[in-house]
Amino acid sequence: MKRTHSLMKAFACSVIAGISLLSTASIIAADTTAPDFTLPGKTSPTVQLSKYKGSVVMLNFWASWCGPCRTEMPLMDQIYKKYAAAGFVLLGVNVDTDSSDAQKFLSQVSVSFPIAYDRENKVSKVYDVAAMPSTVFIDRKGRVRQLHRGYKPGDENEYLSEIRALIREPG
Repeated sequence: MKRTHSLMKAFACSVIAGISLLSTASIIAADTTAPDFTLPGKTSPTVQLSKYKGSVVMLNFWASWCGPCRTEMPLMDQIYKKYAAAGFVLLGVNVDTDSSDAQKFLSQVSVSFPIAYDRENKVSKVYDVAAMPSTVFIDRKGRVRQLHRGYKPGDENEYLSEIRALIREPG
């Protein structure tokens, strides 16, 4: 009886978590306008999303303590370099509360795309980031088109497909 109760409780928690994830995904993926933000930047005083309207934008939320983020970061830089001339922008949004951790990591793994610091996690809350890394694709009109949570090797192929599709769309 105890085992059955535990299994039912685990199942109910799984269903609730699944519903929560589904409702979150539908909010993010609903072709809504991407919420604007301004954050401190690594190489510029601020990074503002609205500055990139008219470009295909990929927001990559990451943390220095996140193993998959560390694996993904050099791949993100390769993608950025390959598609920047086609109107593609990658914004790395670091969510560490202490930016020095991110800066330490970036001194070892240099990237050429803009980095913003979301120390208070206000922007990651607005974008309902629930996993590290999380990647949001925004079209040229400023609409959120896709959310990808987490990273495993091979996900970059999904990113490339989405980027190519969005670049081909008229602005």
